[in-house]
Amino acid sequence: MISTTNTLSAGAGLSNFALIKKAESCHSLTKEEIIKLLEDNSINNNLFNVADNVRKQFVGDDVHLRALIEFSNICKCNCKYCGIRKDNNCIERYRMTEEEIISLAKLAKDLDYKTVVLQSGEDAFFSTEKLCKIIEQIKKLNLAVTLSIGEKTYQEYKDYKEAGADRYLLRIETTNRNLYEQMHPNMSFENRINCLNNLKELGYETGTGCLVGLPLQTVDSLAEDILFFKKLNADMVGLGPFIPAPNTPLQNEQGGDLTLALKVMAITRLLLPDINIPATTAMETLHPDGRIFALKSGANVVMPNITNINYKKKYTIYPGKAGENISAESHKKTVVDKIKSIGRNISQNYGFRTKV
Repeated sequence: MISTTNTLSAGAGLSNFALIKKAESCHSLTKEEIIKLLEDNSINNNLFNVADNVRKQFVGDDVHLRALIEFSNICKCNCKYCGIRKDNNCIERYRMTEEEIISLAKLAKDLDYKTVVLQSGEDAFFSTEKLCKIIEQIKKLNLAVTLSIGEKTYQEYKDYKEAGADRYLLRIETTNRNLYEQMHPNMSFENRINCLNNLKELGYETGTGCLVGLPLQTVDSLAEDILFFKKLNADMVGLGPFIPAPNTPLQNEQGGDLTLALKVMAITRLLLPDINIPATTAMETLHPDGRIFALKSGANVVMPNITNINYKKKYTIYPGKAGENISAESHKKTVVDKIKSIGRNISQNYGFRTKV
């Protein structure tokens, strides 16, 4: 179990504690300094506590809840780590109707969410026209709309924005070009970067992030990832440990480490103090209190899944997802109870980034 107490571990080098203080005050570290912190587990408690203090100072005690709707598990991509990759013939595919998506958005409204997150595989069925119609209907419910639907053209992003989309999540997964190309067959690293730049240019609140613990990943590349988030000035960064999915090329690989994922998240909070950082489902999948650990280490967002259970079980990007067997109402209650148990509040606003 990971401790997030105020006790400082014995034997840690003063220089690394000093680096944490530097990051806390200046919100800047070099690549070499980030690597030192990632490699030194004796400073973990201090790192987590300082990240939590920075979170409190810059974004407060409110936790923003976003209602996640996984509307299609059909995908044209073959990312080696992903359970819904195109070549996985061992899962049952689904695609929600427009009416089903809008019905879930109305449920989100009834459950007092302020944001709906529309997430899917890269499913060509959902044309720009279809998606814009869905976005426009959801906006009529007075909800913010976040999209997480992969790589699109500049014009498509522009059309979604004009239809009312507010945020877009597109994780880089890794900024190491060689590793990226190994993990993403027939995909372009340059195009991924270009998509993120286009989203920023179009005025989206832009989210990105990485997988922690991919095979052949190093702390060097994780440090580069954190610096990339800083350079992009991402508005939201989602970080999750790699969890091997059955019937994928990486199914027999060792999974990522929760503590390391939390450290990457904490350092990201120190360098980008005013952004939104989710306590991801993957963290809770690895440990029942994974989201609590994250919320005590710099996170301020939770995205409960409100997808119908029969669909939710089929969105198997990795196995055993936390909350996949409970209803939207029960899931929200569980999340809210956990948040309140650590003295945090449920936000009553839309949770847009307020840059400091």
